[in-house]
Amino acid sequence: MSDQADSGRMSDGRTGTTDSGHTETTDSGHTGMTGLERTALYKSLGNPLRRRILDYLGRHGEANSTVLARELGESSGTTSYHLRKLAEQRLVEEIPEKSGGRERWWRLLPFSHTTPDPATMTQEEFEAARHLALLKIDVDTQLFRRAHEEYRGPDGWAHVQRHGTWLTKDELLAFMREYRALLDRYGHSRETAPEGARPVNMRFYAVAEPVGEWRSEPTGP
Repeated sequence: MSDQADSGRMSDGRTGTTDSGHTETTDSGHTGMTGLERTALYKSLGNPLRRRILDYLGRHGEANSTVLARELGESSGTTSYHLRKLAEQRLVEEIPEKSGGRERWWRLLPFSHTTPDPATMTQEEFEAARHLALLKIDVDTQLFRRAHEEYRGPDGWAHVQRHGTWLTKDELLAFMREYRALLDRYGHSRETAPEGARPVNMRFYAVAEPVGEWRSEPTGP
């Protein structure tokens, strides 16, 4: 199970975070986490209401508990509680210049986190990561269908491509680094996006064929 997160854009519609596979990577203090901290992070990201809060902040930039309660159909006490929990995990932060008294405004923090090798996880951490991955697969499946349904030719907003090639492991890892660099080169944050820009959901996965033979030649690692 591997997940590469949305960096500054959250993958299931949350523009502002990164998420790929079963990985999430963060540049806001989510590197060097312990297993317990990762378990708590995966459980938090797997909470339906917290995902909706993150999605709303990604789309709208900022909100307070009252706005979120109205938009998400919850009580302000409930949204306030979950905002504080998300802040504890450095997924959101308070906007000091807009907060005063009991009214606290929040925004997303840049997020990018890579899930470690499952073999190094405790059972609880693995199950939390697996639950989160399954939620993402559901979202990814919906996006895949939308990409097909909304395709309007090679000059439209929706694109689907499939490719196959032969690579060494080093070449695959180099490709991944360049892929991420390409996203950084062309992508924008919500705040810096030029006129005409729209949130774009992007997914990438690479899976090597099983070890075996093809035309009498060995395949796999």
